Amino acid sequence: MENVSEKIELIKRNLQEIIGEEDLKEKLKSKKEFSVYWGTMPTGSVSLAYFFPMLKVADLLKCGFKVKILLADLHALLDGIPYEILEKRYAYYKEAILLILKIINVDIKKLEFVKGSEVQLNKNYFNDLLRLSTFTTIRNSTKAASEAVKSAQGENVLLSGMIYPLMQALDEEYLKVDAQLAGLDQRKIIVYAREYLPKIGYKSRIELMTPMIRGLIGKQMSSSIEGTKIDLLETEEKIKSKINKAECVKGNSDNGLMSIAKYLLFVLKEDNKENLVIERPEKFGGNLEYENYKELEKDFISKKLHPLDLKNAVAKELILLLKPFRESKKLKKLWEEAYS
Repeated sequence: MENVSEKIELIKRNLQEIIGEEDLKEKLKSKKEFSVYWGTMPTGSVSLAYFFPMLKVADLLKCGFKVKILLADLHALLDGIPYEILEKRYAYYKEAILLILKIINVDIKKLEFVKGSEVQLNKNYFNDLLRLSTFTTIRNSTKAASEAVKSAQGENVLLSGMIYPLMQALDEEYLKVDAQLAGLDQRKIIVYAREYLPKIGYKSRIELMTPMIRGLIGKQMSSSIEGTKIDLLETEEKIKSKINKAECVKGNSDNGLMSIAKYLLFVLKEDNKENLVIERPEKFGGNLEYENYKELEKDFISKKLHPLDLKNAVAKELILLLKPFRESKKLKKLWEEAYS
């Protein structure tokens, strides 16, 4: 993809916010190699939620960007994961993410996995971490870490959680990237990085932020609340059960099922030039077919589409989508080693 406007359109697809959009446009016009990183901690089992950032990673790869996926094992250690199982969690996460990208069907020649400890345990990184700490108040670190760390540690944030934003800021520099891709829950950490990296002589980066995705129950998907999410290795019966129990008020599109449709199913359908089919018995009007999310949302709000029909369709799509994970002996073995 060579056209700058086409790249911008693809980059902005389903993004919540870009900090430094003009810088992004200038970078693209320069035609120099552009690199982005996305990071995650290898903690809880990988869920369906990982498809959302990976779809954006796929968009960036389609734009010709170099993408680095940081599997932040030291961040996981700070979050309380025992040192002796970090390597097993790392192996499981890498395999799971690779399988997601395979299902999305994107060229990964410009994709690189980076283990956090291989970058963060060098002397220069540690020196910069100490330098950064001399500019950062406890209040500012707490503010930066609030959303991302609270979601993992609850209200009683540990001292390790205060180190988290400093390390995530430094990761941008030590991974040698032009931009970071992150969820909106990490916005305060990202703003911290833009403000504080220049204080120790490094440039601020472009920040690409994805929206927060509604959980099946409650406001957002959470690794700590089982009913809000679907694991990649979930059985067909479990998927159906969780979808059937999902919050879905007739006529109200603000729910997790509609988020899955908008940010996952329709993106995959659009890229494959397919429509979403809602199967219904003839006595209830027969099948419905949708080219895009807006059409689906319109029918749901007008109550033409019933929540049960939406649930059945989403369950069917997810069962098919996650079939390769259920059938992967390698992934199951890695999961058992990492979590049993």
